[in-house]
Amino acid sequence: MSETEPNTADVIVIGGGTGGYSTALRAASLGLRVVLAERDLIGGTCLHRGCIPSKAMLHAAELVDGIAEARERWGVKATVDSLDWPALVATRDTIVARNHQGVAGHLRTAGVRVLQGTARLTGTRTVHVEGAGEFTARRGIVLATGSRPRMLPGLAADGRRVVTSDDALFAAELPASVLVLGGGAIGVEYASFHRSMGAEVTLVEAAGRLLPMEDEDVGRHLARGLKKRGIAVRTGSTLTHTELLPDGVRATVRTPKGEELVIEAERLLVAVGRAPVTDGLDLAAAGLAADERGFVAPADWSRLETAVPGIHVVGDLLPPPSPGLAHASFAEGLLVAETLAGLSSRAVDYAAVPRVTYSAPQTASVGRTEAEARAGGLDIKVNTLPLAATAKGMVHGQGGMVKVIATADGAGGEGGLPCSNAVESSGKTGTVLGVHLVGPHVSEMIAESQLIVGWDAEPADVAQHIHAHPTLSEAVGEAFLTLAGRGLHQH
Repeated sequence: MSETEPNTADVIVIGGGTGGYSTALRAASLGLRVVLAERDLIGGTCLHRGCIPSKAMLHAAELVDGIAEARERWGVKATVDSLDWPALVATRDTIVARNHQGVAGHLRTAGVRVLQGTARLTGTRTVHVEGAGEFTARRGIVLATGSRPRMLPGLAADGRRVVTSDDALFAAELPASVLVLGGGAIGVEYASFHRSMGAEVTLVEAAGRLLPMEDEDVGRHLARGLKKRGIAVRTGSTLTHTELLPDGVRATVRTPKGEELVIEAERLLVAVGRAPVTDGLDLAAAGLAADERGFVAPADWSRLETAVPGIHVVGDLLPPPSPGLAHASFAEGLLVAETLAGLSSRAVDYAAVPRVTYSAPQTASVGRTEAEARAGGLDIKVNTLPLAATAKGMVHGQGGMVKVIATADGAGGEGGLPCSNAVESSGKTGTVLGVHLVGPHVSEMIAESQLIVGWDAEPADVAQHIHAHPTLSEAVGEAFLTLAGRGLHQH
């Protein structure tokens, strides 16, 4: 920061979550002077109340499930004597703290000036930060204020009986029973975690299937896997009434057939989505306004720039097609930083952003669903392969599938990778539109499919590459071999 202009920077970032700190770090690496204002903790929701702590807990759940599998399936006479919840929490918090220190250290090393305090817009190039004064941005302002859990009208969280996903992370103890409201990724993950920890779990989703934004087969296979674990899955069902009890809740749920079920649980966990945070930001001072859903939409998606030149948006403030995922926010931050530095950068390809649910079984997807492809009027071909068709899938014994969607003849794609050594007789095999996975560890398998979809590859392009045997990933390879007319295990 210039000594003569201490409150002037090239870029001011409001919000220190994934989108905000990635913007700040990239801008600083390009020689820009950056101020980042954060009223809570650097790292934001993902690091402190979302991705990292929840996945640490899900890893612990996987260990518990592994012990049960060892005993029941493999003859290893192991048992879980007890669960030391404070110890689990301490390990989780240590992981979070180390990541927090790492991000804060990167910002310091990069020369980013971090201000602790609430920031609000005072103009199109000015920001007031509580306790630090007013700052001016020469090149632009980046809004990265994130999101918070949504609640249903008339339902208030008390942090004990009715909780959000934030509350569930910091609970003093685990419940013996939980009713999870919402079958999106967050609800499914928390339902999976609590079941692994021994709770009786009911999962209620208003849509006709779990993960309603995913491919229909993903929701079907996921529900099958969760039910096999003893989770009561009720899709197409709605919460109609809630009564608070001294030690829990009594909820009335209406099923698709119009029946009313009364469910008692120690905890009602509400996971019906997240809402953008704009309170206190004073968008109007810069000539901006949120839409009816609370999002701040860009006027130019290729630059993520609002209708006010120089003010950009990243992360959970963006409406769809931005998916509200941390890794998408990271990419958005890089794009905005490079734009503000005067570079010509490629827009974020939202169709190629992977989506992962870290339940047991896991799901991972990229690209279009079958319904989306058909709705677009494309002539498509679809291949679905059960993971149990592979030796490694049998070893894991969790079921699951690989589903690949491609155009029938390449129509609708944008080119494709050269396939100089593909088998000549296979001909043109279409452009891959989407890949959808359900099963153990599929979160670690989606990167290959992201490249396939992002590069408009054809099944024949993928089929020529050899997948290691025995692995779960060879199921992906076999699915593409079949679409390319070379499969040996499907007919």
